[in-house]
Amino acid sequence: MKENLIAFLTTSSLVTPEQAAEIAGHFSFREIPKNAFFLEEGKIANNYLFLEKGFMRVFAHDIDGNDVTTGFAGPQQVVLEVSSFFNRTRSQENIQALTDCEGWGLTYDELNQLFHARPEFREFGRHILVKAFTTLKTRMLSMITETAEQRYAGLLNTNPAIFQHAPLKNIASYLGITDTSLSRIRKEFSKK
Repeated sequence: MKENLIAFLTTSSLVTPEQAAEIAGHFSFREIPKNAFFLEEGKIANNYLFLEKGFMRVFAHDIDGNDVTTGFAGPQQVVLEVSSFFNRTRSQENIQALTDCEGWGLTYDELNQLFHARPEFREFGRHILVKAFTTLKTRMLSMITETAEQRYAGLLNTNPAIFQHAPLKNIASYLGITDTSLSRIRKEFSKK
């Protein structure tokens, strides 16, 4: 049942298939129904999830109380609010299921036990965090250096499935544009 998790653990070649099977044995199956929260702002993140099926949205509220999408997660990705999880602080973000979701998870304590017991898993975890930091840095720079059209094209190229599962207002928010601008851009792209 954990074939996808085992395959994910071996993607970096830091973990052998045998080690991955042993590590996967510590993960528990999790289901998050559509619209349910995996994490709510104000709470301390205690769950690390390898998402096998479904899509989730990460969002925060700006100073005016508007909901702003900060990220999406789909199959074969780790779902985690890093700052809250590792610093044991209250989260400023929410993580909500856009669809019914299934995955394999660990609690904070379980993850730390595995990190201490399995150096190869600790290195894998470091690899995942570096990848996530790189993605975050790229996104931050794209908000400064790219046009809305370029950001839309980038999201369409890297995560086309999100357009089938996320409401357009969430995608517009993620791209830093209005719903109207997103509609215009989509119309222009459909003509190409």
